[in-house]
Amino acid sequence: MSSIMVSIKKLSTSKRAEIVRCLVEGCSIRSTCRMTGVSKNTVAKLLVDLGEVSRAYHDEHVRGLFCERIQADEIWSFVGCKEKAKKHGAGDWWTWTALDSDTKLIVAYAFGPRDAGTAYDFMADLAGRLLSRVQITTDGLAAYIDAVMDNFGAYVDYSQLVKLFGDEPRIKSAERKYSPSKITGCKKVWRCGDPDDKYVSTSHVERQNLTMRMSMRRYTRLTNAFSKKVENHEHMTALHFMYYNFCRVHQTLRCTPAMEAELSDHVWEVEELVGLLEAKETAIIGTEENKRGPYRKTQNSD
Repeated sequence: MSSIMVSIKKLSTSKRAEIVRCLVEGCSIRSTCRMTGVSKNTVAKLLVDLGEVSRAYHDEHVRGLFCERIQADEIWSFVGCKEKAKKHGAGDWWTWTALDSDTKLIVAYAFGPRDAGTAYDFMADLAGRLLSRVQITTDGLAAYIDAVMDNFGAYVDYSQLVKLFGDEPRIKSAERKYSPSKITGCKKVWRCGDPDDKYVSTSHVERQNLTMRMSMRRYTRLTNAFSKKVENHEHMTALHFMYYNFCRVHQTLRCTPAMEAELSDHVWEVEELVGLLEAKETAIIGTEENKRGPYRKTQNSD
C-alpha cells in the first residue's frame, strides 16, 4: 500500500485544513505541530503532497490569460545554509514571480539560481500562459533581456526599472549589515515595443515579496526556520501561491486574485484546497484496487 494511501486514514479533512491554515499564515512546521497535535513527519508529508497537487493545479488551470501588465521580480532565500558556506547542494535559492498588476494574480513562478538559464525558463513558462500582448516590467537584472526577447519576440512591450543605490558605507555597522543600501533613484530603461511609461513599475510584485516573507516562515530572515531541503522549500511556496490565488481575499480587490482573473467564481475554502489532494488519493486507491482485481483472495481465505 502506498504512503499516500496510509495518510488518508490518519488525518481528517478538518485536521488537514487546520494544518494548512497554520502553514500559510507564517507558522513553522514545529509550531504547527505544537498547535495541532500532529507529528512533524505527518505535517511534512502533508506539505509535500499538497505542494505537488498545488503546483499541478496551477500549471493546468492558470493559463489562457488576457493580461495587460505583468511585473516580474526575484526574491532571495537560502536552503541549508547561505552561499558563503555552501556545501552539498545547499546555498542561495531564488524564487522568481510574475504578477498581473491588475488582478494581483501570480501568473507564473520558478525556482533556481539568479542566472540566465532560470530567467529563460521562467519567461518561457510565462509566455505559455498568456493569450494577449502584454507590457512587462522587470528589475535591472541583465538576464531578463534575452529571456524576454527570445520568448515573446516583438509581441511584447518591455521595460526595466533600474534602481540606483548610494555609495556603500565603509563602516560595517549593524544597520548596514541587516538593511539594504539606500535607494537614491530609479531609471526606466526601454527594451522593446511601446511600453506605457506610466505603468513601468515593480511596486506590486515587490509588495507580493513582502507577503511571501510574512506568510512563509522559511522566508523570514534571521531565524532558524529556513528550509533544509530544496523540495520542501518549493512545495511550501507552491502551496502558498495556491492559497494566495484562490483562497485569500485581497484587501484592495475584495475578492481573490483568481476571481478577479475569472479563473474562479467563489472564494475557495481551505477544505476545498485540501480536497484536491483527497481527490488524488481516491484516484490512487481506485487504481490500486483495480490492480488487485475483484477476486483477489485474502490470506485467511480457504
